[in-house]
Amino acid sequence: MSFNTFGKIFRFTTWGESHGPAIGCVIDGCPPNIPISEIDIQKDMDKRRPGQSKFTTQRKESDKVTILSGVFEGKTTGTPISIIIYNEDKKSRDYESIKNKFRPGHADYTYFKKYGIRDFRGGGRQSARETACRVAAGAVAKIVLKKTIGKKFNIVGAVTQLGLMSCDKLNWKNSEIRKNPFFCPDKKSVKLWEKYLLAVRKAGSSCGAVIELRASGIPVGLGAPIYSKLDTDIAAALMSINAVKGVNIGTGMNAAFLSGEENSDEIRKSSGKIKFKTNHAGGILGGISSGQDIVASFAVKPTSSILTSRETINKKGKNTKISVKGRHDPCVGIRAVPIGEAMISCVILDHLLMHRAQCS
Repeated sequence: MSFNTFGKIFRFTTWGESHGPAIGCVIDGCPPNIPISEIDIQKDMDKRRPGQSKFTTQRKESDKVTILSGVFEGKTTGTPISIIIYNEDKKSRDYESIKNKFRPGHADYTYFKKYGIRDFRGGGRQSARETACRVAAGAVAKIVLKKTIGKKFNIVGAVTQLGLMSCDKLNWKNSEIRKNPFFCPDKKSVKLWEKYLLAVRKAGSSCGAVIELRASGIPVGLGAPIYSKLDTDIAAALMSINAVKGVNIGTGMNAAFLSGEENSDEIRKSSGKIKFKTNHAGGILGGISSGQDIVASFAVKPTSSILTSRETINKKGKNTKISVKGRHDPCVGIRAVPIGEAMISCVILDHLLMHRAQCS
């Protein structure tokens, strides 16, 4: 299988399957002499880790990272950083009853038609288990960005829509996001979301979500105006996450409903600083960062593995029905928050390194 590598200068390659012995990544292009440790990476891994609440899959994985190379005496060496994460709680038998059936909404059918082989154990390589490796790479990117840009760099993600339930973004508080199992920035919405998702899970169904990412402290000038626009690469990064079906940069698709006057982010100079009155562009103009916060959001479809019986076909092309048992997230979008943070961090670092190579 090709195309397991993401990035241009700061690049990472992921490997492994959902129910294999381990998964991992190899990070290349990381600058040398950056202080880094497994503990630093583990902080982000713990955000994504399954089994932390009744609203996520009960698969118990510590997602403990082990650095095999690229770090010496607590600092990066500039050589490839290899990270391994052992799979600890595999229950492949949960998939025995459906190994010859294609799960609707999953990549089972297309994967089998393309490669002629299928790892039915949790989806194998196509499983969202692979995203743990992205979070590890993103944690490294964040550390480099904070070291390079400084403390003003920050990135935060939150769930702003859970199925039919939205939150009031005017009540957004970063401090609230990690205090609830939904990564919700609006404290008032948490109890309603809890009641809603419990009902979804009890019905054996699932729901989707919208995640918003906000990156601050980004310097002006990252990106290129044609084939490597910063927003192009951010959109590609977010679309590459499992179950993502749509991406907005700034106001995104809703910009189509605005007038030219409403959508234009007016610019003024005040107290010697350039300021924008609004940020409909999401911090990116013509593919290049404007110095404003970069704002992106992405939509995650409902989890395809549900208890409700669905019509499908088997490997012989015969009609049948399927009900997927096992341990699944009623809303996979919840754990997509740290994955989105990781991917956008990798893109920003990649563009920062490219910018410095050309314009330093």
